[in-house]
Amino acid sequence: MQRVYNPCVSVHRFFAPSLDLGDETVVLPREESEHLTRVLRLTTGDTVAVFDGRGHEFLGRIVGAEGRKVRVQLTSRIEPAAEPSVSLTLAQAVLKGERMDDVVRDAVMLGAAAIHPIVTRRVDTTVAALMKGARLERWRRVALASSKQSRRAILPEVRTPLRFEDFLNEPPAALRLMLVEPSISATAESIGALRDETVPHDVTVFVGPEGGWTEEEWTAARDRGVRLVTLGQRTLRADAVPVAAISVLQFLWNDL
Repeated sequence: MQRVYNPCVSVHRFFAPSLDLGDETVVLPREESEHLTRVLRLTTGDTVAVFDGRGHEFLGRIVGAEGRKVRVQLTSRIEPAAEPSVSLTLAQAVLKGERMDDVVRDAVMLGAAAIHPIVTRRVDTTVAALMKGARLERWRRVALASSKQSRRAILPEVRTPLRFEDFLNEPPAALRLMLVEPSISATAESIGALRDETVPHDVTVFVGPEGGWTEEEWTAARDRGVRLVTLGQRTLRADAVPVAAISVLQFLWNDL
C-alpha cells in the first residue's frame, strides 16, 4: 500500500481495533458499522479512514455494508498526527454532571496518553457508584469520539476509577504534579519553574474537584514526592484547570 503523508484527509474516520497491518481488509465493530450505515448513510464504494487506536491509520474503500457488519478494503496508509513527546496521564478528580465528559474530551484532544478518574474527599460519589452507573463506559465513548475529531490514531485509555489514596500507591511517573491554588501551601511553585528542567519521559498531572484538595490530600501527595504547582494567582474552575495545565506543559516541552 502506498503511504499517504497528509494526515488531514477529509473523510469520515472509524475505529477498527482488530486492524492488522498485514490485512487487506478490516471489519468494523458493530457500533462503528451502525454509525456508518444508519447515521452517515455511507455505502459500498465510499472512501473512509480507519485507525486501530495504537497509532496506525489507513485510507480505505467500503466493500461491504450490511447493517451491523461493514468491511473496508485498505488502500493506502495515512501518516497520523504526531503524538506529544511526553506521555501525560491526567489524574482527574471526578467532576459533577457533564463537566467530567468535557474534561475527558479536551484532555484527549490535547494529547493526553491516559485519563485516570479519582475519587477524593470532596467528590460526591464513590468508586462503586461510578462503576454501577456505567460512567466509565460513557467516558470511554467520549474519548473515542474526541480521538476521531482530533485526528489522533492513538486512543487514550480511560482507566478504572480509584480512590485518591489508592492512586498514590500506583507506580509513579518520572514526574508527578498536583495543581493547587496559590494560597494552599508555601511549598507550591509556579508551573513555569519546569521551563529550565530536564524534560521527563512521562508525567502524571493531578487535578482536584470543584471544592479543591483537602489539606490532608495535598500534604499526603507532597510527602510522597508529588510537586505542588500553580497556574498563577487566579483560581480557575476545576474543568478549566486540565486544559490550561496540559497546554502550558506542552508549550514548555515544545509540543505545541
